[in-house]
Amino acid sequence: MKQKKNTLLIVDDENTNLKVLTHILGGDYIIYTAVNGINAIEKAKELLPDLILLDILMPEMDGYQTLSAIKQTDEIRKTPVIFITGLDSKEDEEKGLALDAADYITKPFSASVVKLRVRNQIQIINQLRMIEHLSMIDELTHIPNRRSFDNRISLEWKQAVREHLPISLLMMDLDKFKIVNDTYGHQQGDVVLKTLAGVFIRALRRPADFAARWGGEEFVVLLPNTRLEGALEVAENIRAAVEKTQIPCTCEPDKYSEISMTISIGVNSMVPGKDDKIDTFILNADKALYMAKDAGRNKVIPSP
Repeated sequence: MKQKKNTLLIVDDENTNLKVLTHILGGDYIIYTAVNGINAIEKAKELLPDLILLDILMPEMDGYQTLSAIKQTDEIRKTPVIFITGLDSKEDEEKGLALDAADYITKPFSASVVKLRVRNQIQIINQLRMIEHLSMIDELTHIPNRRSFDNRISLEWKQAVREHLPISLLMMDLDKFKIVNDTYGHQQGDVVLKTLAGVFIRALRRPADFAARWGGEEFVVLLPNTRLEGALEVAENIRAAVEKTQIPCTCEPDKYSEISMTISIGVNSMVPGKDDKIDTFILNADKALYMAKDAGRNKVIPSP
């Protein structure tokens, strides 16, 4: 599959410079343009480019002021910025670096230098994104991990508070998983975890729904904008799907069979207010999970 092109926002009040840089870089990147600092910030917030090329000498709001504003804007403060400038004194360079400019491209433009400096920054961006992506994925099951869940629930919680929306959480634990490890070995336990992680992902119907491995044999499902009734329905679908799933088991050499598992699920749902805490929300879902365990396992129990 063809890799998606990275995006650049080029900011310059001179139309000639915009055309030249677009000609140099347009074959390798998706190019957006802006003609002043205010326009640049608005477009950057809307388009979220991978890299910004920013002219220093612009009327009303120069490049230094624009970069300072970018660094104070949550959506784009981590976007790297390369200054494009005719200024080449040591003081100018130090000022830009003090504001966290990633690099400099000087005028008149050398096509090869422009391409190299932009390529270097884009490579760094892509490598950092790959590292971040890998750190958010559980190595065994290849679904999001606890860290990824923490980030996601923080975002969804803020939106739920801001817009007075319901949010639901499923805390899920595989029943008697230790017996699988003790009976068939840890490799078979890994097969169980990987197989059922796929069941959880397939059970989710909306793009915003989110499943993650909490740790060990515990998993979580986050359901934004979902009330208790809807969350219980999703939980019951997952419980039934796990119960019906036949998991491959190479229990002995040259023998092949299948094993089945069940799962216990605790469900919590609320419309959070500004004084409510995520930790309490998760704790109550966890308490419901242990109620499901105490009730005989293979059950879905809502938080009281």
